[in-house]
Amino acid sequence: MVDSGLNAIDTADVYSSWVSGNKGGESETMIGNWLKRSPARRAEVVLITKVGAAPGPDGKGLSARSIAAGVEASLARLQTDRIDLYLSHRPDANTPIEETLRAYESLVRAGKVRAIGSSNSTAADLREALDTAAAEKLPRYEVEQPEYNLCERAKFEGPLRDLCLAQGIGVIVYYSLASGFLSGKYRSNADLKNAARAGAVEKYLNQRGFRILKALDAVAQAHGAKPAEVALAWLIAREGVTAPIASATNLDQVDSLARATRLKLSAEQIDLLSAASA
Repeated sequence: MVDSGLNAIDTADVYSSWVSGNKGGESETMIGNWLKRSPARRAEVVLITKVGAAPGPDGKGLSARSIAAGVEASLARLQTDRIDLYLSHRPDANTPIEETLRAYESLVRAGKVRAIGSSNSTAADLREALDTAAAEKLPRYEVEQPEYNLCERAKFEGPLRDLCLAQGIGVIVYYSLASGFLSGKYRSNADLKNAARAGAVEKYLNQRGFRILKALDAVAQAHGAKPAEVALAWLIAREGVTAPIASATNLDQVDSLARATRLKLSAEQIDLLSAASA
């Protein structure tokens, strides 16, 4: 991955608790083992993880206690002394945002965290956090991580994007390929048989989804690229987006992700994709 020019690793303390037999933290542990085997890589990567959604009494929410326990557990699993970007996994209505930001302030001062951000925020959530940080002279959220892709546009486009642009907030989007649908791999219910992501993908098998795939196919053919590469290139070109998050399960997919960062779409091609996904 790093050799391909991709240097950010995104994970969370809750990954991958949804797999049978897992408890959460397995992803961080795997990354930590990799870093231990290749210690020089630590300086080359931007390490991103999240807190607030892990199982157990200390993992839930964004209280000072939860954050203090969460960061120590994540640092231990990652086998590092610092987290480059630490995200609030989701807003916590039960904890005052000032308490959350003061907990982060102590981590930044201790050198355990370099910067903080949030995920799954509404514009109102992010506005409150930014206003509190400014009023109390606390570290502010520098990054927002929303769900955003050709199939899911409403959560980011509009007030949240406007706020991020106005405040200079970096935006790293997740589910960039809509659970794999935008790879073009799933085009009928038959393709979902035995697919791990069948439940997440089935909702896109409709007239709009097929229209999006048709546009992806046309642009991909023009570039000699894959539909997934075009979908990522569209995201990279979107106003307000800093970078998309995408996963790979083999080296060919890693190479494909790297190619997506070099793929330049024309204005007409961007408009075609935007119109198809409207």
